[in-house]
Amino acid sequence: MRILHTSDWHIGRTFHGNSTMDALTEVLGALTEQVRTHSVDVVVVAGDVFDSATPSGPAYSLLGDALVALEEAGARVIVTSGNHDSAARLGFQARLLRDGIHVLTDPLAVGEPITIADADGPVHFFGIPYLEPAIVRQHWPEGDSAGRPLRTQAQTMGHAMDLVRAGMDTHEGRAVAIAHCFAAGVDATAGLEREVRQGGLDVVPLSVFDGPDYVALGHIHGRQTLSERVRYAGAPLHYSFGEQHKARGSWLVDLDAHGLATVEWLELPVPRRLVTLTGTLDEILAPEMVAEHANEWVCAVYTDALPQAEPMRRLRESYPYCAMVQHQPEVVSEADERSYSQRLRTAVTDVDRIEAFLEHVRAGYGATDAERDLIRAVLDERVRAEALV
Repeated sequence: MRILHTSDWHIGRTFHGNSTMDALTEVLGALTEQVRTHSVDVVVVAGDVFDSATPSGPAYSLLGDALVALEEAGARVIVTSGNHDSAARLGFQARLLRDGIHVLTDPLAVGEPITIADADGPVHFFGIPYLEPAIVRQHWPEGDSAGRPLRTQAQTMGHAMDLVRAGMDTHEGRAVAIAHCFAAGVDATAGLEREVRQGGLDVVPLSVFDGPDYVALGHIHGRQTLSERVRYAGAPLHYSFGEQHKARGSWLVDLDAHGLATVEWLELPVPRRLVTLTGTLDEILAPEMVAEHANEWVCAVYTDALPQAEPMRRLRESYPYCAMVQHQPEVVSEADERSYSQRLRTAVTDVDRIEAFLEHVRAGYGATDAERDLIRAVLDERVRAEALV
């Protein structure tokens, strides 16, 4: 059996205020072509299909079109809910879809598989929706294997996998588990996958996933191989500049009569590349730099000593897809240990007071020679005006 593992579509998510719907439509079209080209039997979508618990109408349309296209390309489709999804809304959507598309959102059904047979016999797909301990512990009052109440993601996922293994005992054949969590050993994306938790999810030990022939995980936006049989496919689009160097694609998983046979990475296209440009504002705006990166999503990190006037407006004149601008001076002025109020108390003239203010708001940098000339001219003009009153 040939399985395509994908996850974290995040339909409806914006990128620095820009819609990603068109780009995601393009990439999911390429995913459908992978199914057709590689004769995929089953597509597994491991959670976070939507980016919001209240998706827009166009988000529902995109999801419906994508799932139907995958099924028409020849694959059965199995979808689980993630922490961004509304399980209730996805579950409602499931009632409207055709045979061959399965949306699994019920935590009480994790031990009951979707069974699909090939020439070597049945393959049982156990879908585990995102499990919020505070919500699902009422369904499992027996607690974890030690009898403790389910208070953490690790405990809850451990209990769910115990139910999967019990289901495997009563359903002879090969098994695939689908889950949405933050597993131990993951390399997180800076600025997106924070600390050791991902969206508030506890770390789940890798040993929790013992048993199935393959475990398709979702939640992490970058491709990850935790073991030969436990993997993350990542998101199909880059949703932050912290992800810009991470590959986009899906896992092509082959099961033979004995279990996991091979796993191959299939690249997906990147509709618009992300790039971070670092240098002075003039260097970033240099013609040769613009010629190379004008059609990419740009994060501009300018290193001028002082903040520049209207940097985003100037950048967008050359980079229409500039999404972020940051000021990170290469050299930081030595900090004055005096407070702003102390500087003002020691100032004698208006020029001194303005200098103290500029040093306070510009990280220690006072007026330039040209600015000092302008300040003196303005103050002199004020003195002349007052003398005429």
